[in-house]
Amino acid sequence: MPHSRRILIIEDEQDISRIVRDYLNKNQYDAAVASTGQDGLQLMNMLQPDYIILDIMLPDMDGIEVCREIRRRNNIPILILSARGSDTDKVLGLGFGADDYMTKPFSLSELLARINAHFRRYDSLASEREEEHLLRLSNLVIDKKAYKVTVSGDEVSLSAKEFELLFYLASHKNQVFSKSQLLDAVWGYDAYGDENTVTVYIRRLREKIEATPSQPVVLKTVWGVGYKFNH
Repeated sequence: MPHSRRILIIEDEQDISRIVRDYLNKNQYDAAVASTGQDGLQLMNMLQPDYIILDIMLPDMDGIEVCREIRRRNNIPILILSARGSDTDKVLGLGFGADDYMTKPFSLSELLARINAHFRRYDSLASEREEEHLLRLSNLVIDKKAYKVTVSGDEVSLSAKEFELLFYLASHKNQVFSKSQLLDAVWGYDAYGDENTVTVYIRRLREKIEATPSQPVVLKTVWGVGYKFNH
């Protein structure tokens, strides 16, 4: 695990909270405990946890109310614990914004498995979101976040508009665009409308990313139509 995720346990039964905290700490999490709903809400604001384990029966507040209050503030994943195993409790818990539900008594290994599964899904989705900003095409890597392009591992210096034109074409590989379409897409409607601008920028890009600019294999001209990113 790249960093220690914080888990807040809001549970008034000290034996349970201590055992769960120690077990999670031994399994690479950073666990903290609150024994009342109000303390839990305060600790949540202080610690900014990545996950909350919430008992439904608390001495000062109903766990459902705590869950509802948490949901007013943010989208931290919440797993509800309950000594009551009825379907009504389950529907209530999940209906007020909980993400998961376990009935006491529960297995520590199952609790850990559910938490691990949540973070695996989260990391997988985060990785997919990150990949949306990265285009890897043969020896070319385009990083939209950093406005950075590398060819065979070597960084290529591009102006902002050169980068945006390249990224747009690469995002629509093998699709042919006219100069007018590229002007609208990359420069916007406020551009002067000189289609030669596109020609100049394509030539500059070829000089920077093509092995032989006079014989381009990446930024291809489709005669009479426009240009495409060939992949």
